[in-house]
Amino acid sequence: MVVHVRLFAALRERAGRDAIELELPEGALVSDALAAVDDLARDLPLVLAVNREYAAPGDRLAPGDELALIPPVSGGAATAPHVAVRAEALSLDPLAAAVRDPRAGAVVTFSGVTREVDHLDYEAYAEMAAEQIEAIVAAAIERHGLCAAAAEHRVGRVPRSEASVIVAASAPHRAAAFAGAREIIDEIKRRAPIWKREEGEWVRGQAPPTNDG
Repeated sequence: MVVHVRLFAALRERAGRDAIELELPEGALVSDALAAVDDLARDLPLVLAVNREYAAPGDRLAPGDELALIPPVSGGAATAPHVAVRAEALSLDPLAAAVRDPRAGAVVTFSGVTREVDHLDYEAYAEMAAEQIEAIVAAAIERHGLCAAAAEHRVGRVPRSEASVIVAASAPHRAAAFAGAREIIDEIKRRAPIWKREEGEWVRGQAPPTNDG
């Protein structure tokens, strides 16, 4: 079977294009697809996303699946209220307003900004990144008993001192608000397929988790 594979960040630059066609036998596994692109991957610890969900090596592929090769993450439009991956400048005030709630005694905000260099360039698998951030925010709300939470990540060029990612969380008490906001930013960095380039080089991060951990 022939599958369409999307490429991002360093992989896109190595291939000189943003997608390739990969021919695999019927019943192929995720591990077979990874082996087939080993020459392209070289030193990068890749995982595969199948239909915008991280996949384990033993997961079976089917004709028509959308594959995305995910290099280490640095860490479109919004798919749900208060979650966005976009190119425009980010602002904390609207995000804080979005999480206001009469039950909330605390609102915590976080802004991750470019520092030391003139700018950073961000690239994302935007559709999947938005879905991952939505799931991260929903999980934090449930785990910490938050009243509300929100997050946005910027793509494209982010000048020094401007925000690349912002988070807001509200809760009845400050401990939960702090814990929820921290979990959201930590999980975005760990799981969202977003890449950062500094001074022409892609910043090496960590391999994102798959469904088997």
